[in-house]
Amino acid sequence: MEKRKYSREYKIETVKMIRDRGVTAAQAGRDLGIHPTVLRHWVREFETDPKDAFPGKGQMKPEQLEIDRLRKEVAKLKAERDILKKGRRLLCEGKPMKFSFIAKHRGIWPVAWMCEALGVSRSGFNGWLTRGPSRRDLSDRDVGARVRSSFIGSYRTYGARRVWHDLLAEGVSCGLHRVERLMRLQGLRARPRRRGLPKDVGQRSVIAPNVLDRQFRAEKPNQKWVADFTYIWTAEGWLYVAAVIDLFSRRVVGWSMSANMTAQLVTDALIMAIWRRGKPDTLLHHSDQGSQYTSEQFQRLMADNGVTCSMSRSGNVWDNAAMESFFSSMKTERIGKKIYRTRDQARAEIFDYIERFYNPTRRHSTLGYLSPIDFEQKLAQT
Repeated sequence: MEKRKYSREYKIETVKMIRDRGVTAAQAGRDLGIHPTVLRHWVREFETDPKDAFPGKGQMKPEQLEIDRLRKEVAKLKAERDILKKGRRLLCEGKPMKFSFIAKHRGIWPVAWMCEALGVSRSGFNGWLTRGPSRRDLSDRDVGARVRSSFIGSYRTYGARRVWHDLLAEGVSCGLHRVERLMRLQGLRARPRRRGLPKDVGQRSVIAPNVLDRQFRAEKPNQKWVADFTYIWTAEGWLYVAAVIDLFSRRVVGWSMSANMTAQLVTDALIMAIWRRGKPDTLLHHSDQGSQYTSEQFQRLMADNGVTCSMSRSGNVWDNAAMESFFSSMKTERIGKKIYRTRDQARAEIFDYIERFYNPTRRHSTLGYLSPIDFEQKLAQT
């Protein structure tokens, strides 16, 4: 049965007939073919608001209009809050990035709301949808691929500045901030640093003064060496790694690995350095006050080769900051989050890091973003 519809004028005249002419709702219902309950509802609505009663289909009373307006405004404000929360990083970006965000989320929020929240025009968005990528977009794709290649090639350890120098070395003309933006867009973040050193409870026999005194720059090779050792956990137990670095080029000139934290460990590292660099004339060797470095075996080796001994003050890691920085970089960039089943696996990883990445390839901020070997070769050519 089709539902009957009544105009506002019809309803008002019916109500007046009941109220003013003494006709009961039951009698009016029989005469008009309308249920008395409906007529009584009309009467109550008219008595409540005679002026705005019966607004008609698709219309609302002023207070209902205001409530509806406020409801829509609240919904819009909530949507703008969520849009800005999700796209807060886009506020300082260009229009293409904002348009890309709008296109991705137009199934969630109205396009007009997103355009208003991000400060772009809807016509601009529609034009962006229909036209092809700009030169800048195409350039960003190419440079972004090179940025990712450099980042992956550094075992996900390079920050924006080192990646930038990689690109400059390849002949790519771009700025540091552009590299930062492209890394951020691709979610490329260098691993955070972690620090941790073992405690040495051995007996100290010879304690040398701090001759280096935090002067970590050398004017020529084989003038100042710094040394220390660290530890790597494997399923077979600890693997101790000793290294010697030439402060002139920050190159690892000697290293040694052992399952035992003994004087032989640091002695072997120094022997490798002497074999590689030749017997030094006037060399300063700086280390901490570990029992391995104060041992008679190690001290005799330095005396036989005319090496001056320097040691950090007790409990002061800043006195050997260059060495601490190397081990921190090695753990952060290569071995920090890995679990080795055997010591041999850890040995292979550390060898690869030192000899195939750090010395020949890794860009060092202290060296003007050259690798240690490149820095020495550049000096040899001058």
